[in-house]
Amino acid sequence: MKDNSQLEKKIGVTFKNKDLLKEALTHRSYLNENPSWPHPHNERLEFLGDAVIELIITEVLFKQFPDKPEGELTSLRAALVNANMLFEISKKIGFNEYIKLSRGESKDTGRARQYILANTFEAITGAMYLDQGIKTSKIFLEKYLLLRLPDIISNHLYKDPKSLFQEKAQEYASVTPHYEVLKEQGPDHDKHFSVGVYLADEMIAKGDGPSKQAAQEEAAKKALEIKGWEYNNHAS
Repeated sequence: MKDNSQLEKKIGVTFKNKDLLKEALTHRSYLNENPSWPHPHNERLEFLGDAVIELIITEVLFKQFPDKPEGELTSLRAALVNANMLFEISKKIGFNEYIKLSRGESKDTGRARQYILANTFEAITGAMYLDQGIKTSKIFLEKYLLLRLPDIISNHLYKDPKSLFQEKAQEYASVTPHYEVLKEQGPDHDKHFSVGVYLADEMIAKGDGPSKQAAQEEAAKKALEIKGWEYNNHAS
């Protein structure tokens, strides 16, 4: 595990309260195996960071695009702050090398790890906001998140699979898709959901993920492929 000061250098922010950064990098699973660890897990900071990110991104989009309607601004924001985007950025920064995880979680490199990394990005933003305020948080988001905006706009990446599947279903089948949870299992800190997406009574596809939202997105993505309304081709 690397020293957190290396991470501070990397992101260009030196925390006044180092404990906030330690908390932001502590996953719930680590505390289960290390009950003497003096810092809480990062879920409260994640909750705060999510709101900070949303506020900053919303304000930037509101000022930058005075002519765009609410729906389009919402889609642009969703494309910037979704779990996949935050995971990619977290991976690029190298948060993986600093997060404190249980032995089991540290071996898992699949979708669950992606969500842990995305949540860590939110937690670090929350910690940064508490430590240094909105200005530093905004500089951090401009450096890592907002620079993705031109690519999102030019490649029409602001339509997520669920939105696109709904659009296509209404266009081609005159039906609004709906989602049903097929299975829910695992403890609170490691939930797993299976969700089906339906057109009328017909289940088109099934998706799995560590949250209902993630499972719904996976189901919508598969449904687009099954129907030939390819997600990857929608920018053309």
